[in-house]
Amino acid sequence: MARRPTIKDIARRAGVSESAVSFALNGRPGVSEQTRARIRRVAEELGWQPNSAARALSGERSGAVGLVLARPAHTLGVESFFLQLVSGIQEVLSAERIALLFQVVEDIEAECAVHRRWWAERRVDGVLVVDPRTNDPRPELLAGLGLPAVLIGGYGGEGDGEGGDGGGGEGPSVSRVWADDTRAMTEVLDHLHGLGHRRIVHIAGLPGLAHTARRVAALRAEAERLGLPAGQVRSVPTDYSDTEGAAATRRVLAEPEPPTALVYDNDVMAVAGSAVAAELGIPVPGGLSIVAWDDSALCRVTHPRLTALVRDTAGFGRLAAEELLAVLAGGPPRARESELPRLEPRESTSPPPAAY
Repeated sequence: MARRPTIKDIARRAGVSESAVSFALNGRPGVSEQTRARIRRVAEELGWQPNSAARALSGERSGAVGLVLARPAHTLGVESFFLQLVSGIQEVLSAERIALLFQVVEDIEAECAVHRRWWAERRVDGVLVVDPRTNDPRPELLAGLGLPAVLIGGYGGEGDGEGGDGGGGEGPSVSRVWADDTRAMTEVLDHLHGLGHRRIVHIAGLPGLAHTARRVAALRAEAERLGLPAGQVRSVPTDYSDTEGAAATRRVLAEPEPPTALVYDNDVMAVAGSAVAAELGIPVPGGLSIVAWDDSALCRVTHPRLTALVRDTAGFGRLAAEELLAVLAGGPPRARESELPRLEPRESTSPPPAAY
């Protein structure tokens, strides 16, 4: 196994003392510019990199930010949202030569424990926080630790129930980037209602997530505004997986008065639901209309192509990473809204069956 080069190796190769190497590599006075340039050239030739643990102990930055995901691990491999989100985050961080430390845990308590450990060990300079919860403990925890953070998906207004927003007009305790789920769900329901659908089921994600709660509330509010019976327009929770998405689809389509339209909280569940409809002999869209919350290649290659909410998820990740860098540079916590997802009607939505 190759040995990592040390300051002693650089000093030997450059013909200087170890203290001179330390001064040169840390930008401190005590060596001439000519010697500093020679030392840095030798360090580059040897492939030397600073020790992150030693830098943390000296009070310097670690050069890394963290991202913890508290979700069932089996749901990660098939969902495109996080892949696109992380690609946008990485695009910004890699340009600044900042590493992304990623960890998957079983629940929110375990995530909080990871944040405390990273803070105590000075492993990261800041964190990106996903999947805001109702009554979320993380903003208050991170603010108390003084660990810079950006909440991805947190609502930009007050009274969202996610915790840690300061209250009383004080502003957020951590920065947030968010998209307007309420307006997006309203657009979806208005599209289906305009086609003539009156029995609509929302195959939702995890019930404890704040954005799930907002989508459910938006669906109910818009159904009420349109005069639709509460029992005919409702939400069914799942874990975001194709397995649970398919199972939920089977259950609702087996009801005495099945829905004529289904709205899925991600692309994977929408594709799984389309497959269930085909298996049951229900034509899409002639017998059942389908809408996917997040557009992806899956939605565009499935037959029929799925009507979907289109948004720049990688751009959402870039916005979050840029905001974290702004906080690390000393900026105040703030809320930034990304572009509103737009509905792109495709072949999977049409008026309900004539008999309806």
